[in-house]
Amino acid sequence: MRREAHLRCDGKLLSPERRRRAVVVLHDRFRVSQRRACRLTGQHRNTQRRPVPLADIEEQKLRRRIRELARRHGRWGRRLVYRRLRLDGWSVNHKRVQRIWREEGLQRPLPRRRKRSRPTGGGREILRAEYPHHVWAIDFQFDQTMDGRTLKFLNVIDEYSRVCLAIRVGRRCRAFEVIDTIEELLKLYPAPTHLRMDNGPEFIAHALQEWCTGNGSATAYIPPGSPWENPFVESFNGRFRDEFLNIELFGSLQEAKLLAEQHRIEYNVYRPHSALQGRTPLEVLQQWKAA
Repeated sequence: MRREAHLRCDGKLLSPERRRRAVVVLHDRFRVSQRRACRLTGQHRNTQRRPVPLADIEEQKLRRRIRELARRHGRWGRRLVYRRLRLDGWSVNHKRVQRIWREEGLQRPLPRRRKRSRPTGGGREILRAEYPHHVWAIDFQFDQTMDGRTLKFLNVIDEYSRVCLAIRVGRRCRAFEVIDTIEELLKLYPAPTHLRMDNGPEFIAHALQEWCTGNGSATAYIPPGSPWENPFVESFNGRFRDEFLNIELFGSLQEAKLLAEQHRIEYNVYRPHSALQGRTPLEVLQQWKAA
């Protein structure tokens, strides 16, 4: 009796459905009789034996799917989960997802927001992509393998559709390797009109500038210390860091290449984008081609 009282005081199972699931777990996993499991959880036996309505079955499926998405994508919040559910064909609104999210105790840790100084006059007007492959944005990110050696990621983004065209992974990346990455992309996509980059040594090298001149692609360099003028690749870098680099541990360079390519495909095909009205980048590109 004292053990049962101790179990009862550990916490409350507020809803009958959660108590129902707790009774099932006690019965299946610990071989506790239904009578005793109901007494431990505070569930009435008639409630436990009552057939589950069809609406509750649908609710259970939705809850299970939300838990699966939250477990698989640990850095997704309820808004991203809601958009993914809509893309999967679920007829739900954001309030229902928010209610279930709270009842299941799901929470996404909020990243620290860094304040960056911006020009008082609103800055200069920057080039805007008007169609796919109009402007490609390029930038670097850094991480390391478990042995402490550096990994250098070269990210290439199409600014119009937000499609991640390439994530090159290496120990280093020089100007001619940037050119090799772009030339590999030109086998699949048309040449961009502009390349937006910062003033890193790999991007201002004469080799890259000569390549752009020979291929008819103009360079759109951003001023030093102005990352907000390269917003699309900076946005991707933030998601890439939060949802991939901060989660994965890389044992080798080859493992990093494989996982980065898997993340790139998932980002383009599966992950809904808030700036694209909940669509994936690939959907935006396909809809533009169809129109």
